Amino acid sequence: MLSVLRVHLPSDIPIVGCELTPYVLLRRPDKNLTTEDVPESAPIEGHFLRYKWYRIQSDRKVAVCSVHPSEHATLQCLGCVKAKIPVAKSYHCSPKCFSDAWQHHRVLHDRAASAVNENGNEEEELFGRFNSTGSGSINTSLAPSASSASLANGSAPLYPAAVTQRSGGETWFEVGRSKTYTPTADDIGHVLKFECVVVDAETKLTVGHGSNILTSRVIPAPSPTPRHLISVSGVDMVGHLDSDGRISSAGTFTVLSYNILSDVFATSEIYSYCPSWALSWPYRKQNLLREIVGYRADIVCLQEIQSDHFEEFFAPELDKHGYQALYKRKTNEVYTGNIHTIDGCATFFRRDRFSHVKKYEVEFNKAAQSLTDAVVPSAQKKTALNRLVKDNVALIAVLEAKFSYQGADIPGKRQLLCVANTHINVHQELKDVKLWQVHTLLKGLEKIAASADIPMLVCGDFNSVPGSAPHALLAMGKVDPMHPDLAIDPLGILRPASKLTHQLPLVSAYSSFARMGVGIGLEQQRRRLDPSTNEPLFTHCTRDFIGTLDYIFYTADSLTVESLLELLDEDSLRKDTALPSPEWSSDHIALLAEFRCKPRTRR
Repeated sequence: MLSVLRVHLPSDIPIVGCELTPYVLLRRPDKNLTTEDVPESAPIEGHFLRYKWYRIQSDRKVAVCSVHPSEHATLQCLGCVKAKIPVAKSYHCSPKCFSDAWQHHRVLHDRAASAVNENGNEEEELFGRFNSTGSGSINTSLAPSASSASLANGSAPLYPAAVTQRSGGETWFEVGRSKTYTPTADDIGHVLKFECVVVDAETKLTVGHGSNILTSRVIPAPSPTPRHLISVSGVDMVGHLDSDGRISSAGTFTVLSYNILSDVFATSEIYSYCPSWALSWPYRKQNLLREIVGYRADIVCLQEIQSDHFEEFFAPELDKHGYQALYKRKTNEVYTGNIHTIDGCATFFRRDRFSHVKKYEVEFNKAAQSLTDAVVPSAQKKTALNRLVKDNVALIAVLEAKFSYQGADIPGKRQLLCVANTHINVHQELKDVKLWQVHTLLKGLEKIAASADIPMLVCGDFNSVPGSAPHALLAMGKVDPMHPDLAIDPLGILRPASKLTHQLPLVSAYSSFARMGVGIGLEQQRRRLDPSTNEPLFTHCTRDFIGTLDYIFYTADSLTVESLLELLDEDSLRKDTALPSPEWSSDHIALLAEFRCKPRTRR
């Protein structure tokens, strides 16, 4: 007979908006074990599984820590109470929690003292203000298609919660009848119970004892701090959003570049400081989607996106928001794991703003094979390939604008744009490989530029800090022959250094902060730049490393930067030790730039 052997949840802590899918291990009548569902429509030997979810509401109110929402509060800040700060912000789980958070917590007191707190609605604060639309704020609300789907709770329709039983000061409300359940705001602070029973298909009676499991208390999804767009075009204003949430400047377009941290790398061993529930993919995927959709970018370049997550989640979800998708998975000559979890680069673009003209795929493994065949002696070929073959790729998309570039030089001319999206090799000891990969990509882009007079963007995670040889090649068009990175060249592929050049007039978008005069937010952003390189102080922040690895480069003869997404402050991230955190779901930060095409003469 069909029987349930084990039930458990992948994450102990349920979060609002993040689907819960229990692991259910069954023994079939033939004694084989399975985790496949057995619905009423396809019973096995006259038996099927029935699921129910309950919300357990206790008569006793429980306060939750404002910093660690999975912990019960043990103390309350009386200063918050006196200042009439939303009560949810006043709770802490321990004296250490309160003292560690004081630097950030005191800001609440300062704001309350200087002005009436505009966020006086306690419930709004507790559940997260995802639909903030203040001037310059990025609107991070999901569109109805996404938000309503997230509350469907499996295949079962939503229905009013019914009181099923009371026991010992607790009331159990039935909230779902499918295997999966997505907690709602009504569940915050309450324990959920999942019940799985075997049912006789003929009598509809339960057979044997049911299996059930209790969750921890449901917590609200942390609300990322809205990031503003800062104008760098000389206009003294903060970038604002139109009624659709997009930048309301005629003839401009926005580009986002973001390494979202592949799930296979998001482990507690690497990121022990991040709560396990905040590292879980069901949580991270929804938080990342909410963030990406909220930026309303016209073009989105993502790195480290697993092929299964692209196909099953990001492509269909972003399709609902009007994006067409292109994808290039890393090659798998080195990687030996599950082919579906290999990551790659994905480029999305708004169908109402751009159309797809052409796609180029760059496989550095193929370039390595060609290089070794051409210049490496046969006796050293295996050694050379072992060093050069690292599975990295680049995805190049040629798009045509469906809107008129302001200042387009020839009316009626096709307005094309070339967008390169790449993820360069991570290993710091392979400085020659990094530089060779970047040089290979740039040579490919030069060929495209020679065949079509076209503005270019080069986005991605280059795993190279400002001042490194790859960064110098991108930003300066050449590498100093005395650059220390060139000392590492066991294969002789970087000699002579004079060949390490390109003719594309590339400039880093974020260096625009350093070139601008006075403006709202510009001084603050300049303090977040390295004055020696004019690049951000960091785009990647973990406990062990902080620095800039990600860039958006553009051809300065054809494009100009109008505004940039503000950079984050290290102190604000260190309250959670580092990235990823409950607030930000990658160990990188997103970069976004607004561009305008400018009239020019042909290169």
